[in-house]
Amino acid sequence: MLKIVINGADDAGALPDLSILGDDLDIAFAGDARSLAAALPGCRVLLGWDFRGAELEECWGLAHDLAWIQWCGAGVDSVLFPELAESDVVLTNARGIFDRAMAEYALALILAWAKDLPGTLEAQARTEWHYRRTARIDGTRMAVIGVGSIGRAVAKLARDVGIEVTGIGRTARSGVPVFGDVADSESMAEIVAEADWVVAVLPKTDATIDLFDEAFFRSMKTGGHFINLGRGASLDEAALCRALGAGRIAAAALDTYKSEPLPEESPLWRQPGLIVSPHMSGDYHGFEPDLITLFGENLKRFRAGEPLINVVDKRSGYVRD
Repeated sequence: MLKIVINGADDAGALPDLSILGDDLDIAFAGDARSLAAALPGCRVLLGWDFRGAELEECWGLAHDLAWIQWCGAGVDSVLFPELAESDVVLTNARGIFDRAMAEYALALILAWAKDLPGTLEAQARTEWHYRRTARIDGTRMAVIGVGSIGRAVAKLARDVGIEVTGIGRTARSGVPVFGDVADSESMAEIVAEADWVVAVLPKTDATIDLFDEAFFRSMKTGGHFINLGRGASLDEAALCRALGAGRIAAAALDTYKSEPLPEESPLWRQPGLIVSPHMSGDYHGFEPDLITLFGENLKRFRAGEPLINVVDKRSGYVRD
């Protein structure tokens, strides 16, 4: 029987119905490093149920039989330690599962700002009848930084409501789905200088760490809005606070951070003009069964010796188109 270890869950009660995977499986659960160490010998497949889990690196010396890891997050930086990156173990992720939800979240933020929902809630709390006019979003401009599947979902939804969208990737190229022509990172400052909305959906790589720094925010349009739904490592958080405090940009929203959960002492909690959410933009009611469905499809392919869905390029840290 094929042995599968589900890391990040103590028992089957923490997951949706696993019957779609079949009956001829030896499934073990490992909610912590100790149980993972006990379960790894003989394990061929690991399902990383907790996308933040980091126990595998500690137990890597026991993963002699491991051939494939299905990671239940779009980001894989918590599991992509050097020994795994250099091994022959195949790593797949949950690309595609969270795209639409994240795109809707970005649009919700844009609409909240355009219609001044924060101002309405503040006035309501003061029992103040504060009439004013609000903005329309059709004809405004968006820069999407990161043109993978999440970036494409954001761009499509934005265009559906009349926003003009430009995609920014590592290199300039044409024929990219949804975007068509994509600008390179060298053009980023010029593009964000004209953008009302900047949506960042980048993976964590050496090239993206602290990419959104003091110079980046100086290049943004005065009155522009910044949204980071990608990895927290890409943002210089202090630089963002300074940009908001100086009025160089109108507002920002973050869903990921360098340290999670965000510490109580972080100034981000109290920064005027900033919306802080707890890494929730992609999570929707019912996403867990969708993850198991994806894993089930990949499991069939694995057992049949067929190419897997969402294979991560372990050198770059993301799925290449």
